[in-house]
Amino acid sequence: MGVLTQVAQFILSLSILIVLHELGHFIPAKLFKTKVEKFYLFFDPWFSLFKIKRGETEYGIGWLPLGGYVKISGMIDESMDKEQMKLPPQEWEFRSKPAWQRLIIMVGGVTVNVILGILIYAMVLFAWGEEYLPNENVKYGVAVDTLGYEIGLRDGDKILSVNNKPVESITKVPLEIILNKASSIEVDRNGEKMSFAITEDHLSEMIKNKYALVEPRFPFDVDTVITGLPAEKAGIKKGDKIVAVNDAPTPYFQDFVKALKNNKSKTVAVKLIRNNDTMNMSAVVSEDGKIGIDPRSLDNYFELATKEYGFFASFPAGIHKAYDTFDGYIKQMKVLFTVKDAHKEIGGFVSIGKAYSTTWDWQRFWAFTAFLSIVLAIMNILPIPALDGGHVMFLLYEVITRRKPNEKVMEYAQYAGMILLLALLLYANGNDIVRLFSK
Repeated sequence: MGVLTQVAQFILSLSILIVLHELGHFIPAKLFKTKVEKFYLFFDPWFSLFKIKRGETEYGIGWLPLGGYVKISGMIDESMDKEQMKLPPQEWEFRSKPAWQRLIIMVGGVTVNVILGILIYAMVLFAWGEEYLPNENVKYGVAVDTLGYEIGLRDGDKILSVNNKPVESITKVPLEIILNKASSIEVDRNGEKMSFAITEDHLSEMIKNKYALVEPRFPFDVDTVITGLPAEKAGIKKGDKIVAVNDAPTPYFQDFVKALKNNKSKTVAVKLIRNNDTMNMSAVVSEDGKIGIDPRSLDNYFELATKEYGFFASFPAGIHKAYDTFDGYIKQMKVLFTVKDAHKEIGGFVSIGKAYSTTWDWQRFWAFTAFLSIVLAIMNILPIPALDGGHVMFLLYEVITRRKPNEKVMEYAQYAGMILLLALLLYANGNDIVRLFSK
C-alpha cells in the first residue's frame, strides 16, 4: 500500500501542477482572442482516456502522464502541425498577435508555477509552521557514517559550521555541503575546535552513495514493534530501552543499527532495560540488517524549534521559501555539471515518487508540490526549443530585432529541443531503472 500511496500522491500533485500551468497559457490566450484548439492533462498520442468539446476547444485527459499541453492555433509547438502553418495567417492565430501578447501567453505557465509555489508554501507555513532541530540542541553530538569517518569526523562531535558558516538546523548540514560545494566542516570535539577538509571526491561520494555524513545521535527507546517480525517474536516491547547487542554496548540508536548491519542473517543477543529490569532477548537479524523495531521520534530527546506564522506573515515567508527553493535548485544544477559523476544521480519519475510519504501526509504532500511547482518553473523557462523558454527566446529575438525568426529555423529548433528533452527523459528514468535492478 505504501507504494500505491506514493503513486497516488505523485499523480495528484502532477495533475494539479499541469492543469494550473496550462491554464497560465490558456487564460491569456483567450483574453487576447487567440484560438485554443486543445487543453489536455497528460499526453494523448493515438487516443485519449477522456475528451469533450466546449466551444472551439477540446478538453481531455491523455493516457501518457508525462505532462500536458494546450494547442494554440498558428503556433509551432510539440504538435508540429505544419499544414496549418502553410496557410495564410488568420487574425485568431497565435502568429498574428503582437509580440508582447505572444510573450505574455508563453510566460503565463511559468508565472502560474511561481505564484502557485509561493501560495502553497505560504499556506503550509500558516497551517503547520516550520519545525526543525537547532544545531545547538544536538546534546548527544552526531553519529558519523563511513564517509564522514574518512573525512575525519567522529561520533559525538558537535557541528559548529560548514565553510565557517554556522548551520541553523543539523538536518541541513549535508545539503549545505553539497549545494555550496563546501571545502571544510568545523566541529567541537570534547571542547576543542577542529576543522576537516572536504574534497571534490568526498562530494562525489556523498551524491553517488547518498551519504549524509552526520545525523543527530540519540538513545534507543523502542516506539514501534512491527507485528510478525523477529523483534516481536523475541519478546521486545514498546518502551524497552536497548543498551547492547552481543554484549557490545549500544548506548545510541545508531550504534544499534551498526551492530545489526554487522550481523546480517545471524541471531543476536539483545540486552534491554524494561521497568528498571535488565533483560536479554535473542532475535534473528534479516538480510538487510533489521529486526522490526523503530525508535521514538526526535522530539522525545531534543528540544525542537518551531517557527509559527500568522496569515499575513505567511506570505513573505512563502516568498522567502520559494526563493530558497529556486536558489537551491539552481545550485543543484551547477553541481550536476561541476562535481565528478554527479550527473549519474539524476532521477526520473521513480525518484520523484519516492519523495512522497508512504502514508498520506498532507503537510509533506503540499510542501513537495510547492517544491515541484518552483522546479517546473525553472525547467520550463530554460531557453530550450520545445519548452516555454525556447519560445520566449525566439520572441525576445523578435522584440529586439523587430524581425520574426524564420519558421523553418523554428521548426528545426523544435525538433532538436524535443529530441534533447526525450533524451534527458530516457536518461533520468533509465538511471532509476538501473538503480532498481542494481538493488
